[in-house]
Amino acid sequence: MKLIDPILQFQSEIQEIRRDIHAHPELCYEEHRTAEVVANQLTQWGIPVVRGLGKTGVLGIIRNGDSPRAIGLRADMDALPMQELNTFAHTSRHAGKMHACGHDGHTAMLLGAAKYLAQHRDFDGTVYLIFQPAEEGGGGARAMMQDGLFEQYPMEAVFGMHNWPGIASGHFAVTPGPMMASSNEFYVTVRGKGAHAAQPHKSIDPIMTAIQIAQSWQTIVSRNASPLESAVLSVTQIHSGSATNVIPDEATLIGTVRAFSTEMIDLIERRMQTIAQHTAAAFDAEVEFSFKRNYPPLINHAAETAFATEVMRAVVGADKVDAHTEPTMGAEDFAFMLQAKPGCYVFLGNGEGSHRDAGHGLGPCNLHNPSYDFNDALLPVGATYWVRLAESYLKKSA
Repeated sequence: MKLIDPILQFQSEIQEIRRDIHAHPELCYEEHRTAEVVANQLTQWGIPVVRGLGKTGVLGIIRNGDSPRAIGLRADMDALPMQELNTFAHTSRHAGKMHACGHDGHTAMLLGAAKYLAQHRDFDGTVYLIFQPAEEGGGGARAMMQDGLFEQYPMEAVFGMHNWPGIASGHFAVTPGPMMASSNEFYVTVRGKGAHAAQPHKSIDPIMTAIQIAQSWQTIVSRNASPLESAVLSVTQIHSGSATNVIPDEATLIGTVRAFSTEMIDLIERRMQTIAQHTAAAFDAEVEFSFKRNYPPLINHAAETAFATEVMRAVVGADKVDAHTEPTMGAEDFAFMLQAKPGCYVFLGNGEGSHRDAGHGLGPCNLHNPSYDFNDALLPVGATYWVRLAESYLKKSA
């Protein structure tokens, strides 16, 4: 690896910030303390700060030279509503809140890069440091954009990064094109007619109708979608009834749909609604169909991905970069930024969990697991990647 020496020298300082953020997790759009920590650090290093983009977002601005060119580097700040099982010194101080996805580490890596970039400024143009709130279901990327992020602070391209357990520590993974799936929810209520369970002929059974709808939906991916495309339709909740001898009036189906293209989501939504309506009609029931589109598919741009891949190879070596990794059905709201600007999103390997301090939970070190912790050995790796990416993109003319 070719890590930057000054970043290695202040790694302990960045680690202390990371662990402080981990100990004080804040949920989406509640990142007031975290935003204050970020803004104070940036100000201390002489970096101008903009507050309030996307409610609790923070933007750092590092300019050098006369070039109008600019690049955006993004990290997310929010935590998850879950109870941490770890008991080491920096475990969550707030019950029911935990940094179980590594956003504390993402924030710290970008802060490490910010400190170095502010001190050395070996580039010509502007580096925008985007500290985003509410990635975990709150659409903070979209909120920052709606508040004028790209209009008020024009940038040519934007880049993101996420730690990834299961990939060897310090290795990178990326792929051009679809990298992560879109995230969508559905809520379907079937309304029938209740009756005594011993007299089912007097009912319009919403439970049997819901079961038929759920089973028929499974033909959409297998018979309507191209077998060359990937999609997931999962019914994750069925709610109905309150007694063993009562056929209820209604039943509810809830779940998620994932795919790598908007066209596939359009197809699935259309077929789901048609099947639900006609199946309900066949049983003399009524149906209320709701389909909520949360995050679009995250699609990396080819040129920016090729550029980022070369930077990763220069930092950690070609043997530690998977340039055609398998996409994941997980979702990420950085997808909104990639719809508006060219750019690339990469995974940085977090390892298997052996890095965790004594007192970690018994569960695996997976994302969204109560025993997770970010691998602090990645701090100089991620920070170096951000620095070299910005310096290479905004390379000084000879």
